Amino acid sequence: MYKILIVEDEPAISRIVEKYLSNANYECKVASDGFIALDLFSKNSFDLILLDVMMPGIDGFRVLENIRETSNIPVIMLTAKELEEDRLSGFNKGADDYVIKPFSPQELVKRVDVFIRRIYKADENTLLTYGPFLVDKKEKVIKKNDEIIPLTAAEYSVLLTFLINKNNMLSREQIIEAAFGLDYDGYDRTIDTYIKRIRQKIEDNPKSPIYLVTKYGGGYIFNV
Repeated sequence: MYKILIVEDEPAISRIVEKYLSNANYECKVASDGFIALDLFSKNSFDLILLDVMMPGIDGFRVLENIRETSNIPVIMLTAKELEEDRLSGFNKGADDYVIKPFSPQELVKRVDVFIRRIYKADENTLLTYGPFLVDKKEKVIKKNDEIIPLTAAEYSVLLTFLINKNNMLSREQIIEAAFGLDYDGYDRTIDTYIKRIRQKIEDNPKSPIYLVTKYGGGYIFNV
């Protein structure tokens, strides 16, 4: 059974989310603020985190920063903020997805299902090699020159998409569809954020990339 950490300071919302996820056969723990969340995270093993942004004491962005210091666990942010720059701020800090309040509990469960299925249930338990890059689909890790690249769940999906489609130009829309599915409702610009973060992790000189290259007016291409 997959374990979900729900971080939400509004009891009515956390109860509803916990109920729907429990009915979908997920094991849930609830934290009413960021400090409790970090304590639970340090003492338990979770497969995904639902993280509210606006909380007393320590907000969701600071909680996310703390989590990303040690873990690449999938994190879906829950927020009432609708501005694109707020979403981009979260993505820059390592968020994998956003759900805007008020939201449908059924839709939230579906999003969790998509992440769990994509991250933890590979169709093939094989090792794939692309030049200096090695994909371990069973462990959900990608290595460069035998060293694990510290990727978030979303970054893993994006980089895997590029590797599978190596040497072929991909538009933002094609990357979104392949990495996240047709039901993804994020902004195209979030792909640019993921690519910037991936370059920081795989390129010797991120400002002059040799692997993940921009094709102006068209999209991106991964050279292997």
